[in-house]
Amino acid sequence: MILYNVTVKIENNSHKDWLEWMKEVHIPDVLQTGLFEEYKICRILHDDTEGETYAIQYFCKDMDTFQRYQREFAPKLQSEHQERYKNKYVAFRTLMEVL
Repeated sequence: MILYNVTVKIENNSHKDWLEWMKEVHIPDVLQTGLFEEYKICRILHDDTEGETYAIQYFCKDMDTFQRYQREFAPKLQSEHQERYKNKYVAFRTLMEVL
């Protein structure tokens, strides 16, 4: 199984809207591709006056499935996120194999 982790730090004045949008729009859109079997969203616990940090974890069955997501769906979904929260977040992505 492949774990695709997206870590996002979103500024304080946007994080409530961001979290709601992620739960109601973005994550359902990612899952609607049919390529991920489950997801988890976690808030990273730390003291940071500039924003909140979240880790969104998507699970898919294998690397071929993930690569299909990257080719066919990720550019559009990432662009929608960028347009909505431009200059309000930083993000990085990590790909892991679940053992």
